[in-house]
Amino acid sequence: MPSSGQSGPVNISGDLPPQYQEILSPGALEFVAKLVRAFAPTRLELLEKRVERQRRIENGEMPDFLHETAAIREGDWKVAPIPADLQDRRVEITGPVERKM
Repeated sequence: MPSSGQSGPVNISGDLPPQYQEILSPGALEFVAKLVRAFAPTRLELLEKRVERQRRIENGEMPDFLHETAAIREGDWKVAPIPADLQDRRVEITGPVERKM
């Protein structure tokens, strides 16, 4: 594999040490290319939303919880009690490993 250049739909720029040939095999590069083709539109859309969200925060809008999750936050719910083993927090510290210990 060349130190840089085109390998199918994936362009490798910069130095590529010989030991990377096993990791960046043609099959692996094709897999990466398939991932890019499958997820690039969604990734670009999310990045645009991220920029817009940052713009709104800079204009004073603060992050908040989703309206759709209000029932969860306002509901009457409880978690399970702490197990007895975790309530007793004593710990035996033996220090560094030594043969006499």
